[in-house]
Amino acid sequence: MLKTVLPHYVSTTERIWYYTLRILCALILLFLVLPILVIIPLSFSQSSLLLYPIQSFSLRWYDTLFHSSDWIRAATNSFIVAPSATVIATVLGTLAAAGLHRAQFPGKGFLVAVLISPMIVPLVVTGLGIYLFFAPYGLVNSYSGLILALAAIGAPYVVTTVSATLQGLDPNLLRASYSLGAGPIRTFFGVTLPIIAPGVIAGALFAFATAFDEIVITLFLAGPEQVTLPRQMFTGIRENISPVIAAVATILILFSTSLLLVLEWLRGRAAARTTRVTST
Repeated sequence: MLKTVLPHYVSTTERIWYYTLRILCALILLFLVLPILVIIPLSFSQSSLLLYPIQSFSLRWYDTLFHSSDWIRAATNSFIVAPSATVIATVLGTLAAAGLHRAQFPGKGFLVAVLISPMIVPLVVTGLGIYLFFAPYGLVNSYSGLILALAAIGAPYVVTTVSATLQGLDPNLLRASYSLGAGPIRTFFGVTLPIIAPGVIAGALFAFATAFDEIVITLFLAGPEQVTLPRQMFTGIRENISPVIAAVATILILFSTSLLLVLEWLRGRAAARTTRVTST
């Protein structure tokens, strides 16, 4: 097995560096994942305090969570706002990336910088700017305003990932589609979109994670009826730290992991379909 991983002609120094690098990567991964894994056992603790060692295990905090109107409302709002913002961000970001890829005009670099600026500008500045812009139109303390704001900060991730995928698009495929009588719309959905599907899926994942986890924008724009899970968790941490927070965090960890696995499976299928399209 060792010879299949490392050729026999590599030096001792290269072997040491090979295994040292992998040990360092494993330690870094453990450093990043361990704080998350520590939360999970605390959600099953009988104690009202977040502390180790755990004396006894119980499901009392999950029972409290599923019978709390505040947490249920927050979860409902999150699963309304985040998917809606993701759909808008994915559609607009994909169209923007496709248009920028094909067009050549003066100021294109400046326009791209403006489109991805929400990834760079501090969220406090972005949140204040969106609040001042939305307030005269009555979009503050509303679902529509919160969805539009979260879509705006999620769209740059879609633009970035789709633009990177479009760099590998063979223009001869588009020319062949046009030569066979297909119009721009049919070419986009029949040729371009299947090829860039992995980038679209990855961008949608980033947009969903951004919208679902955003707290700063929510604090600026959401009212009492639009409280999301991150805001409810933020309020709970500030006012009364309870193991219910650990229960919510555990569910979110499982949800995020399942989402990543499903999206990776979908992206694999899209990549296989892309290979079939390009081969034909």
